[in-house]
Amino acid sequence: MHSETAFEITTEPRPADYPAYLPAPEGRVMLPSEIPPGVQMVTLPGGIRTLAYTQPPAPLVPVAQPIPAWAKTTALLTPTVGGGIAAAGIGLSYAAPGLIAMSQALWSAVALIAAAAVGVPVLLRLGRAATGTGRGTTHITQNITASGMFGKANGTINHH
Repeated sequence: MHSETAFEITTEPRPADYPAYLPAPEGRVMLPSEIPPGVQMVTLPGGIRTLAYTQPPAPLVPVAQPIPAWAKTTALLTPTVGGGIAAAGIGLSYAAPGLIAMSQALWSAVALIAAAAVGVPVLLRLGRAATGTGRGTTHITQNITASGMFGKANGTINHH
């Protein structure tokens, strides 16, 4: 038998009940350290142990966490608060001329009250002096005496 290769193909003798896909029993057995990654020794349903390619474990898919109630509440309140601030800004821009006029009116009222606080007593004093009733100012003197801490008090009132 002559071929282009230097190798000769032969079949190994096998027991009659031994499956053809398994190596011959007297063949070389691999050590566990020699088994490549992705290959494992498995036991088939018939009880036969053989090497098999295994699927890598599926990557863990992160489980979606529920959204906390405080986050939902905050998310719902945010546009409301922002809209309220925007509305307040628009309202102030429309009210600015009126607020300026009102502040000027308030300052006028403060000036009027200050002028009244100073002017009314002056006018009253001038009015008394101008009437000339002949009466000057009235002086009242009180003398109170008491004996002891809880004794009965006696007093006199003198008009001058």
